[in-house]
Amino acid sequence: MTRHFLRDDDVTPAEQAEILQLALELKKDRFAEKPLAGPQTVAVIFDKSSTRTRVSFAVGIADLGGTPLIISTANSQLGGKETPSDTARVLERMVAAIVWRTYGQAGLTEMAEGTTVPVINALSDDFHPCQLLADLLTITEKRGHLAGLTLTFLGDGACNMAQSYLLAGATAGMHVRIASPAGYTPSEQVVADAAAIAAQTGGSVALFTDPVAAVSGSDVVVTDTWVSMGKEEEKAARVAELGAYRVDSELMAHAASDALFMHCLPADRGYEVTAEVIDGPQSIIWDEAENRLHAQKALMVWLLAQNAR
Repeated sequence: MTRHFLRDDDVTPAEQAEILQLALELKKDRFAEKPLAGPQTVAVIFDKSSTRTRVSFAVGIADLGGTPLIISTANSQLGGKETPSDTARVLERMVAAIVWRTYGQAGLTEMAEGTTVPVINALSDDFHPCQLLADLLTITEKRGHLAGLTLTFLGDGACNMAQSYLLAGATAGMHVRIASPAGYTPSEQVVADAAAIAAQTGGSVALFTDPVAAVSGSDVVVTDTWVSMGKEEEKAARVAELGAYRVDSELMAHAASDALFMHCLPADRGYEVTAEVIDGPQSIIWDEAENRLHAQKALMVWLLAQNAR
């Protein structure tokens, strides 16, 4: 059966650790693996604008000996005349893998069900699993381990980043806290899935409304934009409702003294995070951004090896 990476719990705890270890090795020796030599082509499809995802996948595919084929759905049949499954059946005859940055998770699921090459979720409305691999890699570099660490996400708990933190953090054996107001809580099913994983890994998941209580003693503090793509018209309401969850130096003071600050970027400075935090000594956002390259390369190497068996 073809292995895909559509959400964070598509890999087991042992598999997640294996991918992260491979990412560490590839960061030390960037051109050590060439599974796409030929060169083979990887289709990288964008429904949404992108900086880090586009660059990291294009560079990573080239590093692995392949050729990235960047496709905009605005200039293709996908999402118009053709279904995801039909597109996948065409692409699988020409490419080694498919990467898709899109809106609905259902389209990714349909595409994966219709193809024999691995499909990678480069972002959907529900999850951002490639970003989480990069984030876990960055934390591992800074702390040497993941299990037992407490990570707090503040802001829109229903966003893709919060939901991926629940699943990926639980898989890594972390204690994941989500702090958000009513109406911005994660999916009940995602929380239940993460709790079930945490019960096996020794981690935990918890939901908070009080940002200070959530951050207290945390090893890692994370936030994300309050206004995701497609929700620009909601900005005024979101700023009013999420303002108490802004990460500033006063809030960071409640975390562990050596707590790390993370943000997947782009950041709306002055809204979800202040400049003094994002540019401060606890911030590791630039390492986090670079690690998209190394984590995604490791993921592609791992998936291609799994599907070659």
